[in-house]
Amino acid sequence: MEPRHYEAQAHIAAPSTKVFEFLDDHVRLVSHMSKSSWSMGGGRMVLDADSGEGRAVGSKLRLSGRAFGIRLQVEEVITERTPPQRKVWETAGAPRLLVIGHYKLGFELLPAGDGTATRIFIEYDLPTGFVSRLLGIALSGMYAKWCVTRMIDDTRIHFAASTPESANAASRS
Repeated sequence: MEPRHYEAQAHIAAPSTKVFEFLDDHVRLVSHMSKSSWSMGGGRMVLDADSGEGRAVGSKLRLSGRAFGIRLQVEEVITERTPPQRKVWETAGAPRLLVIGHYKLGFELLPAGDGTATRIFIEYDLPTGFVSRLLGIALSGMYAKWCVTRMIDDTRIHFAASTPESANAASRS
């Protein structure tokens, strides 16, 4: 069975070096899962990183926590990192997740006029357990869209808030 795929794209009003620096910080990337929310079923995930902090090929990250009262855990490893253009990481071992199984997640950046064309993507398998697989069939597409869209929106919001125009507008209000 081929992996499922979801991606989101946006023009970010910042140079690719700055966008890469922002997205290279996994604390920022998982912020949508680190706070209790309805999407996390009232739970949240905590990120633990090795000494490479996810900023080197081979660096390892671990997310653990709860969603909908169920304990979740996944280990990731950085497989590609080419500043300021591309970064990819994927699951290592057996992830304990609800609606997706193994996955590969990453971003690609291209200079585009006054900013950066940004693409964030996920390729994923359905989970292997019977109940999780049924949940995955029903919900994995929504989860993938939520996760990737939050990452791209958080990036867009961060750089919109840091542009000189938004700073001037804030000072006038």
